[in-house]
Amino acid sequence: MAIKITTKEYKRVDLIAVEGRVDSSTAPQLEKALRKIIDNGRYRIVVDLSETDFMSSAGLRALLSALKQVRRFNRGDLRLAALSSKVKKAFELAGLGVVFQVFDNSVDAVGSF
Repeated sequence: MAIKITTKEYKRVDLIAVEGRVDSSTAPQLEKALRKIIDNGRYRIVVDLSETDFMSSAGLRALLSALKQVRRFNRGDLRLAALSSKVKKAFELAGLGVVFQVFDNSVDAVGSF
C-alpha cells in the first residue's frame, strides 16, 4: 500500500501529515521528508498521524532519529498529533509513549511551539 506524505510550512513550525501504512518499504519516504525539513534548518516539526493506520518499527525508528536530530543542541522538537489507537499502541509497546509529546490534534500540536 502506498503512503502519502504532505508537508506544510508555517512561520515557526513544519507540519507533516502521513496517510496510509508506515512500514519497512514506506518508512524511507517518511525519513526523506523529515530530513528535507531538518536540512533546511527548520527544527520544529509536528507529525500528524490521524490518517496513519499502521506504524512498524521502521517508522518508529524514522521518527526517533528525526527527534534526536531536532533536539540536538536544544534546537527544536518533534511532536506527534492525532494518533489512532493502533499507532498509539505501537508507541507504547516500544516504550516511546513517554519520549514524544503527543497531542489530540494538529492544531494543538502546532500551537504548542
